[in-house]
Formats: sequence, C-alpha cells, structure tokens
Amino acid sequence: MMNEYIIDKEIILFDYLKEILPNKSKNNIKSLLKNECIYINNKKVTKYNYLLKENDILYIKYKTSNLDIIYEDNNIIVIDKPSGLLTISNEKEKVKTLYHYVLEYLKKKKQKVFIIHRLDKDTSGIVIFAKNEKIKKLYQDNWNDLVIKRGYIAVVCGKTKDNDTIKSYLKENSNMIVYSSKDGKLAITHYQKLKSNNKYTMLQVYIDTGRKNQIRVHMKENGTPIIGDKKYGCKDNSLKRLGLHSNILIVKNPINNNILKFSSNYPKEFDKLLRR
Repeated sequence: MMNEYIIDKEIILFDYLKEILPNKSKNNIKSLLKNECIYINNKKVTKYNYLLKENDILYIKYKTSNLDIIYEDNNIIVIDKPSGLLTISNEKEKVKTLYHYVLEYLKKKKQKVFIIHRLDKDTSGIVIFAKNEKIKKLYQDNWNDLVIKRGYIAVVCGKTKDNDTIKSYLKENSNMIVYSSKDGKLAITHYQKLKSNNKYTMLQVYIDTGRKNQIRVHMKENGTPIIGDKKYGCKDNSLKRLGLHSNILIVKNPINNNILKFSSNYPKEFDKLLRR
C-alpha cells in the first residue's frame, strides 16, 4: 500500500508526518522511518530532521505483510493483533498464531522472536515480542515495574457509572473459568465511560494488575458483561466478536529506561454499534 503527498511548504519531515498522520504516535512515525517506508522524490529517507521543500513528493510505502506492525527496532517488535487469533499456540492450534506469523516475518530478516506477554484470542490490540532472549528475560522478570500504563477499550452491555474502580481476588478453576475467590490474586480495574446508547456503553479501561481474563470477569461482576463474551455470560453477539481492544501500552525500555508509548485505534465496528 502506498500514499502520496505533495509538499506545499518548507517543513521538517518529522513535523510533517505528525501533521498528516495524527493517529500515529511518535514511536509509530519513527518506526516508519526506521523501516524505510518514507520516500522523498523517489529516494528513501530515514532521517527525521530531513528538510522538506515546496513541491517535493512524499510517498509512504507501507510494508506488505500479514502483520500490522506498530513499531519495530533491534530489540522488540510491536504488533496490532486482530481478534480471533491466538497469541501463541495451544493443543488445538500450532500454526495460525500471531507468534508464528511474527516468526516467519523475522526469519526473513534472520532475526528471532520471543514471547513477552499475550492477549486473549478474541481480544485485539497491542502485543510486544522480543527479538532476543536478554530482552525477553528483562521484560518478563520486571514486567510490573516496566509497565507504566495498560489501556483497553471495552464495549459492554448495559449502562455503567461515569467512572469506577473494581477490586476483587481472582482465581481460575479446572474448566479455565476465572472467578472471584477470597484465596485468589488481587485484581484492580479502573474505567471511564466514553459514550453510550440505550443498550451499550463504551469504556476506557486501565488495569493495575494483569490477571487472566481480568477485565472480562470484572465487567461481568459489574453487571455489564463485555459484548460477545459468551464465556462470561453475555448472550449478545451483535458485534460478531469480543468487544475488547488493547489500545494503550506504555512501558520502559529495560536497557535505558526510556519511555515507549504504543497506541492502537479501536475497531470501527465499536462505533457503529454505539450509533444504533
């Protein structure tokens, strides 16, 4: 895929990219430059401070791949995972996984891939993979210290408060169902209402803890289960998928403590449902 822009003023390349790509974070834009997606007058440009001149022609040549790459450097690759795709394999599925697709992509570049964290199969959004064992170990051993913010967009059935915090202790049974139990692990979820209609509410959710199915269980306990979440008691499947998307992930680089901010736009279907 390729987009073309004709420059109408003298401007620094990075500033211009911020103007024409308002939904992209600084890291997203840096990734486009690093991955040689930006061409000026048919010449590849990777320097963010390149000076654009009037009538220059800028092309953005997005890499063709099955992966929606948010960011990539020598240590990590950040992917926007679609709903319905496993992050890693299970007993039933070994190949159709995000991990496998990233493995195949990086193999062509003679690089490796290591899992850092995961999303549920039916949850879409931001997933980080490591490219070497050192980075993987640093992230996994220090995950709670390195993660600054984890945000999700959730579409739930029913109406919620404008904002609230849900705390409970969660435990998993032998059927892989997570539930509240006094001898479980503490889970803390915060939410803010973004918009609603007479049937559904869209929430911006932030989690302080990363328990399995945490948001899904807390929304069920709140009496407003996530749409499409049959596992936790929602019979409404109007969206034809789980209404949960990881849209914000802010972490520290474990090597130098620099802040890395990743974002992902939630699916357009979420908005369509709220307009009904």
